[in-house]
Amino acid sequence: MMNRTDDTRTRESTKHPLVVRVTDNDFQCEVLEKLARLDANMEMLVGGGQPGRISLVEARVGALEKNDIRRSDYDRMANAVMATAISVLIALHDTRWK
Repeated sequence: MMNRTDDTRTRESTKHPLVVRVTDNDFQCEVLEKLARLDANMEMLVGGGQPGRISLVEARVGALEKNDIRRSDYDRMANAVMATAISVLIALHDTRWK
């Protein structure tokens, strides 16, 4: 059995620590910086007392939905008129142009 003091690995390990201590200050600064960026992005999206991007997008989507509903009504009426006109032309073609 070897004596622990004779082992070269043991002596080398005492020269180089196994645990490298990370400065808490660097980590804390990095976390706080990321948190500040997140807070700024959330403030920009939601808006602090002012309409943010989300509320502006909701307003735009609402206006587009109203426009789409109005357009779909006009499209239905136009389709009905065209279908009726085509049906009348087909019916008249069979009776008049023979």
